[in-house]
This record gives sequence, structure tokens and C-alpha cells, in this order.
Amino acid sequence: MQAVILAAGLGSRLKDKTQFMPKGFIEFDGTAIVETSIKKLIKAGIAEIIIGTGHCAAYYEDLAKKYPIIKTIKNPDYANTGSMATLDCCAGLINQDFLLLESDLIYDYAGLLVLINDRKPNIVLSSGATNSGDEVYIQASPLPKIPNTAVLEQVSKKKEELGTVFGELVGISKLSLKTLTAMRQNYAQNKSSLPKLDYEKALADISCPALPIFVRKIDDYAWREIDDDNHLHIAQQEIYPRILEREALYAVKREVLLNPGPATTTDSVKYAQVCPDICPREEEFGEIMGQITKDLSSMAGKGDIKTVLFGGSGTAVDEAMISSCVPKDGRLLIVNNGAYGARIAQIASIYQLKFEVFNSSSFAAIDVDVLKKVLLNGKFTHLAIVYHETTTGLLNPVPEICRFCRQNGIVTIVDAVSAFAAIPIDMYQDGIDFMSSTSNKNIQGMAGVAFVFCQQKSLERIKDYPPRNFYLDLYSQYIHFEKTKQTRFTPPVQTLYALRQAIIETKVETIPRRYERYIKCWQELVKTVKALGLEMLVPIKDQSKLITAIVEPASPSYDFGKFHSLARLRGFTIYPGKHSEANTFRIANIGDIQPQEMKEFCVFLKQYMEDLL
Repeated sequence: MQAVILAAGLGSRLKDKTQFMPKGFIEFDGTAIVETSIKKLIKAGIAEIIIGTGHCAAYYEDLAKKYPIIKTIKNPDYANTGSMATLDCCAGLINQDFLLLESDLIYDYAGLLVLINDRKPNIVLSSGATNSGDEVYIQASPLPKIPNTAVLEQVSKKKEELGTVFGELVGISKLSLKTLTAMRQNYAQNKSSLPKLDYEKALADISCPALPIFVRKIDDYAWREIDDDNHLHIAQQEIYPRILEREALYAVKREVLLNPGPATTTDSVKYAQVCPDICPREEEFGEIMGQITKDLSSMAGKGDIKTVLFGGSGTAVDEAMISSCVPKDGRLLIVNNGAYGARIAQIASIYQLKFEVFNSSSFAAIDVDVLKKVLLNGKFTHLAIVYHETTTGLLNPVPEICRFCRQNGIVTIVDAVSAFAAIPIDMYQDGIDFMSSTSNKNIQGMAGVAFVFCQQKSLERIKDYPPRNFYLDLYSQYIHFEKTKQTRFTPPVQTLYALRQAIIETKVETIPRRYERYIKCWQELVKTVKALGLEMLVPIKDQSKLITAIVEPASPSYDFGKFHSLARLRGFTIYPGKHSEANTFRIANIGDIQPQEMKEFCVFLKQYMEDLL
């Protein structure tokens, strides 16, 4: 989950191009090559990137502001030392096996997958002949039973210093902590005489039967290190087009889901499900689930928040909350202003809880003053409310209501299935005791994992409540995971790997920036809806800006089925309304949707609606 990029060098052979800029910031198609590398690492599931800087370090410090998963550390003597010194500076931040890369590379993403999926802990990526004029040659002892794999012996830029050349060093490796320790010990012994020691020489020096460093060769691998103008020219004219062509082969057919979920996902989230088979009871997988719960909790606010995982849908965790959090003598008030509030009431009825329903319009704002009076006059102990009613896109004033409940000793249960990871939420600040969401909405993962966020104190209060449910009992699931780092029942393994990748991508984008992107898409839609004279069911001031319910046109030629089919032909999936009082269709702008794609949908929407006239 960690990668280290060595980026301290002066890049002097590129002359004026890198006099005031690191060579990693040379741009291809408007993006710095090191940023492209970072995007590939994120796509490969790397959750933390450490960059060892030196020359023009401020460039990388600014890049870290854009990508919160980046940490930078400067080699103070970068002008007089080699790449091993920079790696040594980074060592204090490295806490697990890691990928090691050079900053001045362009490369095919497949190389990362080859290393990540190789069982061997220490492996250097190699290629066939590049004829670049600045090759680092590898001498290695081939493994007879493993094609294109050898054990590292020596490296040199001079062929004559080596025996048989196995391949050329690419500049991408996978290394263990044990290997890093050995490399640092080697450097400590040699730095006085070899201050410019490179990491690859250190690797060759420590490679031995007790600690073999393997070499994996891809003969026709597309890559280039850019050290001079000739490298740059070849990279631009020959190598980069090959990389684009090869990486395009991995692209999944793009479908823009404008339904309220499951949401559109990135290809990297989809591919995260293609993973080695693993027994979910292995410690390794328990650690993955532990990191998932930790990361999700950090997104739900400050304070002591626990995340409890379940395999299931949003309805499953709503049922877990309602059945687990209201005691026998409790009195629950359920706010019903849409299909999902009504569903919570159905759940409460099945469990025969003592509850009442506060009915409110599904397209107009809740009368908060009336609700507060009902809460106090009815002596309710618990409140259940939906944060964002996906029936219509109505956003409820949950923070105001839940803070009032906290002031009056009322426990709050919130369905935030379609609000979490879009609208910034702080459970402690907002007075929320229990809150549900799922993997397939704004977190932009795949369907199949649901979770309940719990204030620790609130969670501990329910531990003695007699269970009403076996599979969905909230405290039983929580305490079992705390003790074992395992769910009680088989978890959806591949979906959790996809969720882990989605969390990484959410941390990179950040929830506030994601909501800004969603709003930009919503603004494009609203502009078109207004221009067409269509009516939105919910007043703009009360909309979530995540889902928009649009009243169907009165034209007799309008047919939602045909509308839906024509949209699908263009790669867009739209959704029917779910409102008994008005005929609507719904357009969501959640998931991996970009404003340009919403613009393209709006062109289609305009054409379709105008053709009805």
C-alpha cells in the first residue's frame, strides 16, 4: 500500500528545461510525467506515496497539496549524493513492503501489475534492449523453471564490466522492509567513499542466497527514462504513443449511470475485484477490513466513531440500526417524507417497536419547529430520519434536527445512504448517534457492502439490548470484529477490495472536492431543465444537488421507456420517478461522472424534449 518515488536529482542533462523545475514535471499531454505516475500508482491500489525530493522541492510540496496521500521529505544534500541517500532519507516514513520508482519515467501500467501480483517480495522490473544510450544493464542468474525471471548479480552502465546481460533496469521495483534495512546498512558502510551510491547498486550488493533480489523481464516493455533531450524526443514520438495504445486495451465500456445508485465507478475500482483468491479468515484480509473501517470512520467525522461492516444493501443496515438501537421500552419517531422514510417505518412495524410516524411532504422542506414540538410532546427516546430522500432529491436539515435531539437526550438514527461521501458530515458535530451508508453510492464502490457508523458511547449503550435479529444484530457484529478482526459471517471479499480502492480514490479527491464536482454536474442539468421549461419537483433551495426529480412533460408523445432506451444507446442510464403524487423521472449526478459527460447528456435531453414538440 506504499510507494516511494526518488525525485531529488538535478536533471542537469536536460539543461534549461530543468534549471528551475524537477525533471519529473516535464509534461506529456499537459500533465507532468510524475503526476501521471502517481495516478497509475493510485489506480494500482497504492494508498500512500512518499516522494524523496531535492532540486526544486517546492514543486513536489505543491503536488502533495493536490494529492493528500503524498508525503514529501527532502534530501538536504541532494546535489552531492545519489539516489540511495534519498531513499535513506525516506526510510523513516516507510512501514511496510513498498514499490520503488524513479521520477523521470514514462511506463506502461502493466509493469506495476506484474510486480504487485508476483509472489516474490523483492523484484526488479527489467526490459529488453531500448538502445537509449544511457542503459543500466543487469547481470542476473536465470531461474530455469520460471521464464523471464532471474536473480540479480550486478548492474552497470558499461556492458564490458558484466558477463551476460539479462536485461535493462527500468526503474520500478518491489521491495521488502527487510531489504530496505539491508540496503541502508550497505549505504552506511559505503557512503563516506561512495556518497553518490545509487539504489540499484546497493540492491546488487546485498543480493545473495539469503536475501535474493529477483529480476522480472518483460522483453517488449514500453517505457523510457528521460535524462536528456534525445530521451525526451524518443519518449514523445515513439514510446508515449505505444503506452497510450497499450493502456487503452484495458478500458472497460463506459456507461454513465444517472440512476440514484449503484453509481458509475472508475475502471480501477472495477479491476480491484480481479484479485488473488483469499480465505477471508486470513489475518491479511482482516487487516484490509480493519483499514477499511478505520478509513470510513475518519470520513464520518471527528471523535470516537466505529464502523460496523455488513454484507448487504442500504436496507440491510437500516434494518440493523432499527432492530438493534431501540430498546423494548423506547419510543421511536420516524420522519417519513419519501419512500425510504416509509421503508424505515415498515421495518419498525415488522419488529413491533413502539413508534409513530411524522409525515411530511416528499418535495417540500420539513417544518422543523413542528417536528421539534412533536419530539418533545411525545416523549420520544429515538428519532429516525433519512438525510437525503432519493425519492425526489430532497435534502433534510439533519444537522439542525439531530443537534436538537442531542440537547434533549433523544438518540438519532440516520439513513445517510445517498448522502455520505458527498455531503461533508461530522457525526459528533451534527449530533448523529447511528448512521448508515453503502459501498455503491457516493463512495463510488461496487454494490454489496453496507456499514453503520456509530458513536462509541452510543454503541456501548446498546450492548445489553436483547438481540431481535441474528445476522443484522449491530452490537454482536461490532464486538466480534473488535475481538477477531473478522465479520461473523462470510464477507463479500471482492466487493471489499473494490471498496478499498474506492476509499483510496475518495481520499485523493476529498469529499468536499467530490461534492463540488457533483454540484457542477447538477448545475449543467438545472441549466438545461430551465431552458426547456421543464419543472423540478423540489424547490432548488431544498435540493441535495445529487438527484433531481423532473416532472414529465405533458406531451402525448412522451414515453419514458422510449426515452430510457434512446439514452442507453448513447451510454446514459436514466431512472423513473418514485412518487405517487406526480409523474417524474430522476437524474442523479453521483458517482464517477464528469461535468463534460453531464453536458453531453444535456445535449441529448434537449434534443429529445424538443423533438416531442
